[in-house]
Amino acid sequence: MDTIVLATNNKGKIKELSAMLEPFGVTVKALSEFPEIGEIPETGDTFKENAFIKARAVAEITGLVAVADDSGIEIDALDGRPGVYSARYAGEECNDHANNELMLAEMKDVPEEQRTGRYRCVMAASAPNGEEIDTDGAYEIRVGHGYKGDGGFGYDVIVIDPEFGCHVAELDAEVKNKRSHRGKAMQKLLKLWPEFWEKAQR
Repeated sequence: MDTIVLATNNKGKIKELSAMLEPFGVTVKALSEFPEIGEIPETGDTFKENAFIKARAVAEITGLVAVADDSGIEIDALDGRPGVYSARYAGEECNDHANNELMLAEMKDVPEEQRTGRYRCVMAASAPNGEEIDTDGAYEIRVGHGYKGDGGFGYDVIVIDPEFGCHVAELDAEVKNKRSHRGKAMQKLLKLWPEFWEKAQR
């Protein structure tokens, strides 16, 4: 069975992407299985730059094809913030709860019609021989006024899927995978995968 490395330690992402790659007979290893890699600094100004920084570093060190994504949330009323800083929105040592609290506080007086935004994701695959592909996806959301649901991760507990009218954390995992920014980017990646994989083996 073919093995790739998913350049993340986020259990939620690993579970989502493993399920999507299963039909291709691909085993997904997590970054945690390669402790020698250590922390990869995300120094890019865009999601695409950060995704490739991670994918290239992991492919080079492991000698395996690496898939990385960089994703975040862009809120229109906050001029597109927090964007690439979504994971450390409330500071370098923050966690999901601190990030969510800050966003709810910043959005406190924003009227309903202006609470729009989107999750955005860029996914990159890099092979040790230099072959690369990248795709992107977006998931339109609205910022809610509090917490609901216990699924998903990150900002899912405070943002609403306008079409379903519920918090993203309340959606069934399979439904979320199809609608999410990461799911959309992954679906595009899967379409390119057979050709990429063939070239990656040369």
